[in-house]
Amino acid sequence: MSGIDVGEELGARAAQARALALLRIRSRALAVAILPTAVAVVLFAADAQGHLAGPAWDAVRWTALGVAVVVLLVTVLVAVSVARARPAMSPTVPVPEEGAPDLYRLVRDLADRLDVPAPSAIALTPDCDSWLEDRTHRALRRGPGASVEAADTAPVLVIGSPFLWWMRVAELRAVLAPVVAGTGPSAHPDIAAARRFVRGLDAAIADAAASGRGPVRGAPLAFAGWVARLLLRACRGHAAEMERCVAAAASMRAQTVDYGLRIAAQEQVGLAYAGWDRLLTRVALPAWRMGRWPSRLDAGVVSALTELSRRDRLADGFALRLGERPACDLLEEPGVADEAASLLAARLFHGGPAGSGPGWAPVDWQQYPDEVVDRKWRSEAARLHRVLDTLGVPRAAAADPAVPTLARVMEHLSGGGGPGGPGEALAAGIGAAVAREEAAAPGHGGPGAGGSAHGGQGYGGAADDPLDLWGPGPLPLFPLQPPRTGTELLADHVAAMVCCAAVDTAGAAPGLDWLDGPALLVGGERRADLAAPVLSLVEDGDPDPLLSWLAEVGVRSDKPVRLV
Repeated sequence: MSGIDVGEELGARAAQARALALLRIRSRALAVAILPTAVAVVLFAADAQGHLAGPAWDAVRWTALGVAVVVLLVTVLVAVSVARARPAMSPTVPVPEEGAPDLYRLVRDLADRLDVPAPSAIALTPDCDSWLEDRTHRALRRGPGASVEAADTAPVLVIGSPFLWWMRVAELRAVLAPVVAGTGPSAHPDIAAARRFVRGLDAAIADAAASGRGPVRGAPLAFAGWVARLLLRACRGHAAEMERCVAAAASMRAQTVDYGLRIAAQEQVGLAYAGWDRLLTRVALPAWRMGRWPSRLDAGVVSALTELSRRDRLADGFALRLGERPACDLLEEPGVADEAASLLAARLFHGGPAGSGPGWAPVDWQQYPDEVVDRKWRSEAARLHRVLDTLGVPRAAAADPAVPTLARVMEHLSGGGGPGGPGEALAAGIGAAVAREEAAAPGHGGPGAGGSAHGGQGYGGAADDPLDLWGPGPLPLFPLQPPRTGTELLADHVAAMVCCAAVDTAGAAPGLDWLDGPALLVGGERRADLAAPVLSLVEDGDPDPLLSWLAEVGVRSDKPVRLV
């Protein structure tokens, strides 16, 4: 037996030992619950045989019976609550086999080489991660959003959608090898039973914490949640160690498949995560805030990583990799899958509606500069002037009082910036205006959501919303950035006003930088030096750096600017 086989065997045995420890905790809890019943049975059996007679023992027997009945009722209540609680299921985009036969063939071939059961289905997640998810709980087979995948016993393979577009087929197979190898331990009855027990406790706790229930129903659920929390606290250490051992055993087994390539592929995982993070926070987030959701986020990952490799030389041999088959070719309709994953990403990270509708429309990358960047700048510039009107700030001295100009903003802020100055009042006004508009915006998981924004090949949709399984919790589930401060908002709005003036008076144009998002193009080249002059004006009330920048670009601050 090789060292790899020995290591795998040891990991599997350790996982099984932890699973048995978890099952023993379940058995002890059941033993405690039936102990009063056992005592009552013994007392009544003794009475039937002529032992322990007398009024005192009669009182003890009936008291024990009463306690046993109450404990049994409570035990049934807790057991039913745990059994009926719906476990959390990760929001994903289901990939039916007819929509990706090559991908299913790759995964099954990988399972055969690893000598483990093949996953029951495949789904995509808009994140840089992959895992196995058990969807066999009976609660997942009924009610809204129930998944047909739950009818199978094997877990579902969830694949990070950015991997499919960035990685080559061989790299994806190498990365998925240790994940698919985990179906072996998942099939062990003790490990499967222990996982169901822990998931049931976790679901019962979440169910008890849900709001909106009256005291009649809420009190029993709260008690069941308290009991489940006690049991889960006792299980936590064993469960964590069991999962660590399962992962170790799966990793050891996967070393027999594409081990050398897997080391190189892991480097691409880190690179994909870096590009995905920049694309979401710098490119997608501004679009989401404008009521637009980029419909090809995964395709944008390739462009972002290409630019990242060009600037920082992080992707060695990138040109050579482009000649190999990308993993997204394993899908029959990559564009449809990308659109579905992009919409789910907007829901998870921003809280947008489940489908297109008024104020929530898809946007292609070719339309991004006009539909997102230009609209963003002009909307923020319009908001800036509305707040100035509210504060009673007069128009610029040299301008037509009926038209908005950059000079008005600069004259106001240069009149004494910093703490206590006009910049602070303007920042507070903009922050309040943004908060009001965001609160009044339709959608974000509620009213205003339209129909499905994608169709065909069964890639999800508004009628089969995977987020229904997460319950009525607030969206987004994973916000990308904390709320912006008033000063940050003010700087953004002043920069937007400067960009509008540059477009309208100096021939500049809105553009898209794959790593930094909205960009101002002057003479076809990106100008990335605007932030410092704007901060000098906003924070210090010093207009000179910005005036020099405007003169260099040829922007007329006294000319009117078109607003939305």
